[in-house]
Amino acid sequence: MTGKILSADKEHRMDIPAEFVAAAINAFEANKRLADRAVEQVPDEKLHVALDENTNSIAVIMKHIAGNLISRWTDFLATDGEKPGRNRDDEFVDSFSSRAELLEFWERGWACLLTTLKSLKREDLGKAVSVRGEPHSVPLAVERSLGHTCYHIGQIVQVARIHAGKQWTTLTIPRGGSEQFNKNHWGQPGKSHS
Repeated sequence: MTGKILSADKEHRMDIPAEFVAAAINAFEANKRLADRAVEQVPDEKLHVALDENTNSIAVIMKHIAGNLISRWTDFLATDGEKPGRNRDDEFVDSFSSRAELLEFWERGWACLLTTLKSLKREDLGKAVSVRGEPHSVPLAVERSLGHTCYHIGQIVQVARIHAGKQWTTLTIPRGGSEQFNKNHWGQPGKSHS
């Protein structure tokens, strides 16, 4: 499937399946950068502190995201996204003794996702996969994973912001800085989003 897109200088063809996968990878990577930059601002001990008894710590949220990505993206086209060996309930138990151990598991989940996404071929987008026995088109499975991951990354950023307090450095355009940002970055690829 291709479509036409008009640019200021010429008409060119867009490879919609390739654009879809590239856009998904871009969105996942942009959100991972937000989480990584937020986590860098939090002292080690605060990674394990929930805001209250009804919320999760940053470490637990990161563990859950990584566990979910490993389950969903391992053998993505061949097996159900909810792997038999996954212990989802354990993802909500803080079991990491160090930042390094937490980050190693976090990176493992992201590597699984990104390696699989980058390996998808045009014809793979027309295939079906399942999650907990429910059939999904490949694009739906990608979007479902993206939505779930971004939801939890928003939680990480918010908790990190609270834990960092006055030491926080904004991750996006600072308050009152939109006009200057637009002047500096208007029309620059990769600069139009927060």
